[in-house]
Amino acid sequence: MNKVIECLKTRRSVRGFKSDEMPARELIEQVLEAGTYAPTGMGRQSPIIVAVTNKETRDRLSRLNAAVLGTDSDPFYGAPVVLIVLADRSKPTYLYDGSLVMGNLLNAAHAVGLGSCWIHRAKEVFASPEGKSLLEAWGIEGDYEGIGHCVLGYPISDAAPVAKPRKPDYVVWVE
Repeated sequence: MNKVIECLKTRRSVRGFKSDEMPARELIEQVLEAGTYAPTGMGRQSPIIVAVTNKETRDRLSRLNAAVLGTDSDPFYGAPVVLIVLADRSKPTYLYDGSLVMGNLLNAAHAVGLGSCWIHRAKEVFASPEGKSLLEAWGIEGDYEGIGHCVLGYPISDAAPVAKPRKPDYVVWVE
């Protein structure tokens, strides 16, 4: 089977990371580069990716995300890396563009041997006053909406989660 298709079929969300084991920067950069090659509406490249490897900032983002959930547990499952996808709302395809970037990040992480998981609530986090102040501190200006957090790291378990069977009516052929 084609390597790319095999990678797409075997990638699964990881919900337990080795928090004290930071992936090599080269691996993170490969994942980020793949994210920048996601298709975007009319090639406008409305998304941006914020790569967070600083533990204090990562923990702050975790607390903000958990507050949206109304919990104090770590919604990032201990992952040491958080890639935040934001997209420019002035572009009509921003939501789709950002979602495609997230997909590329998730699949690229698997391809380089890292675990990943899409964590929601980026929209709420970066719409909050504290989230807006983070964007300002990072020099991000404009009307950006949080699309998602892609958490990365090494899974606690070497056993990959098993895919659920695909539903029988997933594809409808019109011939």
